[in-house]
Amino acid sequence: MFASPLVWAVLAAVIIGVFALALASIFLFGTVAQRRRGEESYCLAAALDATELDRRLGPEVDAHAEMSGLKLLPANIEAFRARLETARLAGRSLDLQYYYWKNDLTGRLLIREVIAAAGRGVRVRLLLDDINSFGFDSTYLALDSHPNIAVRLFNPSRSRTSAFRRGLELVVKYVTATRRMHNKCWIADGRVMISGGRNIGDAYFDASSSANFQDIDVIAIGRCVADAGRVFDSYWNSDSAIPIRLLHKMRRPKLAKMEHKLAIRCAEDNARTYLKLAEAKGSGFDILKDLHWMESAEVMADPPEKAAGSRKDDWLGPRIDKLFDSTSKSLRIISPYFIPGRAGTETLTGLAGHGADIRVLTNSLAATDVIAVHGAYARYRRSLVAKGVALHELKPQPGRRKASLFGSRTASLHTKAFLVDGELGFVGSFNLDPRSRSINTEMGLLFRCAPLAKQLNAVFDAQTALESSYRIEIVNGRIVWRETRDGVPVDHNSEPEAPLARRLPAWLIAWLPIESQL
Repeated sequence: MFASPLVWAVLAAVIIGVFALALASIFLFGTVAQRRRGEESYCLAAALDATELDRRLGPEVDAHAEMSGLKLLPANIEAFRARLETARLAGRSLDLQYYYWKNDLTGRLLIREVIAAAGRGVRVRLLLDDINSFGFDSTYLALDSHPNIAVRLFNPSRSRTSAFRRGLELVVKYVTATRRMHNKCWIADGRVMISGGRNIGDAYFDASSSANFQDIDVIAIGRCVADAGRVFDSYWNSDSAIPIRLLHKMRRPKLAKMEHKLAIRCAEDNARTYLKLAEAKGSGFDILKDLHWMESAEVMADPPEKAAGSRKDDWLGPRIDKLFDSTSKSLRIISPYFIPGRAGTETLTGLAGHGADIRVLTNSLAATDVIAVHGAYARYRRSLVAKGVALHELKPQPGRRKASLFGSRTASLHTKAFLVDGELGFVGSFNLDPRSRSINTEMGLLFRCAPLAKQLNAVFDAQTALESSYRIEIVNGRIVWRETRDGVPVDHNSEPEAPLARRLPAWLIAWLPIESQL
């Protein structure tokens, strides 16, 4: 028996009412949270000899007034160790900004050091993007309960406990909800900073048993650390950064219970084994070793207002375009998520047409962790190669790399870097794709330093060797993936090592009008 029109009308009214109520609560909560965004705070000034980092680094910084000292961190274990030791040496402040911080082995080891630092009196400000935070509020609230730790979430969802409401908010506020803070920055005592492509998680530090990322950070002291601090402050005090305690009325869990669980997990065999390996790398941690000093080092960053779609004149994309346009001899690009678009394709092929050596390294379909991006990138592959751009795609097992500590031999590219004319280098969080250009906030370090440029170029050469990557060529009108395996040249006529479960969705994505969101 069919329901009467009256029943259908009542049902429709109820559905509309529930939907309207949900929307009203989302927007009302959002408005209240924006008004109550917390007190402003700023980086603590470096002192003469108040902390161990002051004593170790202060004299060298003073001897290189108005200069910056930089070195690359291409090794995953070394990058973990740099964060571990600077947290242990910090005596004044830790300002930490990340797209996400995973609750895995390395994430727990580092958060334990952060809590220990706070216990010594170190002021900790932890700013995380909200996109991956669902289900972790109890952890954030426990951290925030420490008198020396403050946690803020960037562009947070107003629904903290309901997956349905969170999904509804994403749909209703799609334009702003998808704007994420992709920055990565670690600042200790206002004396040393680490910035680059790595988030906090096992895959970034060779601790994953499935697949690990190839990535690069820069560790720096001197003038650029103060610049990074100003960038951090602008995000921390922005309208988009909301204190976790203001987002809901959940009672803050006790930190002691969280610390007890951390102590148990960090005492497990795999944690002790990994920590022993990290601590054994070198005899003592020396930030000054292999450091290169320069006057031309700059922290480049999008303004936090990009999350609201404003201050477009200050966005990183146009600045990077100008750097590419300045190429006269060569351009090396490493971008795991590479979608050049029509404009980017014209820029790169135009440079190649004027005689510049243009080379790009990105992920192969078999190696990428985001199949959708590869599908969009594939549209431009033929045009780029046909007009003189050298394309290289990282293999899932580059150079038959040794297994990581916990067994993984597979790798995925995550480095975001470029080198103009073999002199001007950039390492950061910026991908050459529409999302980094127009949606997410990004940052990085730009430097002009011959030794660092040479090192970055060496990393590029090693990763684009035929043992580590496929070189894309066009043979008889068809795309060919060329590699060397055990010293023997091998050609492939289709995406190598990529099963149908990857090739089919990548092919479908290439036809969908969603490139602007990738």
